[in-house]
Amino acid sequence: MSGHNIVTIGVSADGLEALKTIVGNLPSEFPAAVFIVRHIGARGSRLLADILSRSGQLRAVYPEDRDLIQPGRIYVAPPDHHMSIQDGCVRITHGPKENRHRPSVDVLFRSAALAYGAKVVGVVLSGNLNDGTAGLLAIKKCGGVAVVQDSAEASYPAMPKSAMERVRVDYCLPLSDIAPLLSNLARDAANEDRPASSDMEMEVVIATGETNTPEAIEKLGRPSEFTCPECHGVLWELNDGDLLRFRCRAGHAYLAESLHEEQSETEEDMLWEAFRAFEEGAALARRIAESERERNREETATRFEESAQKKEQRAMVIQRMLLKDELSSCA
Repeated sequence: MSGHNIVTIGVSADGLEALKTIVGNLPSEFPAAVFIVRHIGARGSRLLADILSRSGQLRAVYPEDRDLIQPGRIYVAPPDHHMSIQDGCVRITHGPKENRHRPSVDVLFRSAALAYGAKVVGVVLSGNLNDGTAGLLAIKKCGGVAVVQDSAEASYPAMPKSAMERVRVDYCLPLSDIAPLLSNLARDAANEDRPASSDMEMEVVIATGETNTPEAIEKLGRPSEFTCPECHGVLWELNDGDLLRFRCRAGHAYLAESLHEEQSETEEDMLWEAFRAFEEGAALARRIAESERERNREETATRFEESAQKKEQRAMVIQRMLLKDELSSCA
């Protein structure tokens, strides 16, 4: 098949209606295979395939590992699993998270670019942060087509905006125009493939979880001063053009903004844990002081009263920091 026969779509927040709009406007004789990653929690439901099957004329399924790719079929990534593409088949694996997600849009896009080169179309829809940006860049590097939803109409514009800022996008369109474009591209001759880099090949293998040797990561970049929020190992800064990306030896990968977001959440959790520890410590110190005073050991009671006051003061400082951050985020 000479056309663009692999369509990959990535979406996150508020993405269901966007997917229904696109799928609902694809014709029954659509000649390409469609692959969809929607960010969903590890315990999320497996209802999306049924919803999409009812929304249009193409059948949507949750594939099994190594299912053969069929044209005119929609493949949906299952919860807590990456979906990637090898030549002729779908891989469903439990590899390391990328950009805090499993399934990850980048994993799908990068593997499609490696396997099918210029025949791939990558589509980034509504979502938070930037999953899909690095994968869309990989598609472009291999000669494929990059499509982004117009961020002005996206409920969550961060994902399409990130892609527009960092990738030379071919089309930026409202949702209503994406399905007709995909139909045209599926029948248009693809450009000549561009060779994938060895780094891209290694990252596709790492994402499956089939290798996470230190040597594999070390070939991709250089060690940074940062640690992985997921496993606390050293993060390696990757060589990926203008994109600032990181990956640890366990395989967890982050674009810089996603890493910052993950670290910020970790910091907040640690502060709340410290607040709780100081509050409990103060309560215990006061209980000891009370017990000591009942036994007429005033000196010991006073010492524990002072300890309780110090712990309460520290807890108040942490609480003010946390409340100030909450108020600033709501402003």
